[in-house]
Amino acid sequence: MKQNNTHTLVLAGFLLLLISCKNNTASTTQKNTDKDQLPPVETRKPNARYPPAFAGQTRISGVKTITPYKAEQLGEKLGRPWAIVPLPDGRLLITFKSGYMQLHTSGGELIKKITGFPRVDDNGQGGLLDVAPDPGFSNNKTIYWSFSEPNGDGNLTAVAKGRLNEAAGIVENPVVLFRASPALQSVLHFGSRLLFDKEGYLFVTTGERSILEGRAQAQLLSSGLGKIFRITREGRPAPGNPFLNQEGAMPEIYAYGIRNSQSLDFHPVTGELWEAEFGPRGGDELNIIKPGKNYGWPVITYGIEYSGEEIGDAIQQKAGMEQPVYYWDPTLSPSGMTFYKGRDIPEWENNLFIGGLSGQHIARLVIVNNKVTGEERLLEDKNERFRDLAYYNGALYAVTDGGSLYKISKQ
Repeated sequence: MKQNNTHTLVLAGFLLLLISCKNNTASTTQKNTDKDQLPPVETRKPNARYPPAFAGQTRISGVKTITPYKAEQLGEKLGRPWAIVPLPDGRLLITFKSGYMQLHTSGGELIKKITGFPRVDDNGQGGLLDVAPDPGFSNNKTIYWSFSEPNGDGNLTAVAKGRLNEAAGIVENPVVLFRASPALQSVLHFGSRLLFDKEGYLFVTTGERSILEGRAQAQLLSSGLGKIFRITREGRPAPGNPFLNQEGAMPEIYAYGIRNSQSLDFHPVTGELWEAEFGPRGGDELNIIKPGKNYGWPVITYGIEYSGEEIGDAIQQKAGMEQPVYYWDPTLSPSGMTFYKGRDIPEWENNLFIGGLSGQHIARLVIVNNKVTGEERLLEDKNERFRDLAYYNGALYAVTDGGSLYKISKQ
């Protein structure tokens, strides 16, 4: 019995030693992880002193891409580009605010200028804006585009479609499908991002036109301002829309309470719809868009007026209104965005990339379980306002307000 007790004590001591070593290893690993974390990429003082609703909602830890990559300038002084969209064969369709498009090779060479579009109001932030090829483009050559349409004494965001006749360099039989009324006298906040879902329905974002008359309408279901719509390819309300049968509500509305969104994409794994939008002075937001939800503008915001004054009741949370997954203060000014859907650069897989206008960089966000866990700034040295981003075949493509075309890929 005494010998068995001795063996038991020795065994117990050995187990305690193993547990202790394991705990020490885990502790060391955790310390190393904490030590290796980079500080947040944003170092400037925020415009507002509002606390985030949860940890990690802003100024998350920085990350650094390890895989060597290159940024090639494929074009310069292209004019005033707004959107870049790869066609199914890899060629690039680029829109220009002045009212035309250009077809380029994947290497950046100009193939054809495309004209024949309805008249646009290209003052301020207006013009010919986004473009989306029909899901059946390879066969029907149909494209959809958004633009600021002159309307009476004002203008509004409109969506049209037509057939791309590449040989003739024109769009044939253009017809306007949808208008986000009312028209206002403003040259700001047209929204205008377009995105088809897997069912073939078209998402359309609109801004609230910046002026106070439009700002309040972001909360009104009877108004087309400050919304995300979901429509059919004929411009009708998509089946299953959340307000389809609600009296007084526009049946095309999918979500509301939006300030000005130019960023929209589906997560490549979850299929969820992600959106980014401009805040005022601070408070740019990244959201997951769900049907029927209210995203708060202008009732809740993490930003302030450009004058420095508070907005409304200066609140950031309210029951029935969604919190952003992430926000920036000072602003990034998020325009086009895309998820990285390939594996050429392994650590970029399923990361979100957003073009920053005032930020003058491309923001890379690492997302885990619908939370932002890391942020990196790319191409800061270019001193460019990145207007739109697109992904195709392992590479990111970007256009800038200065007329540059970039390709970012593995070195």
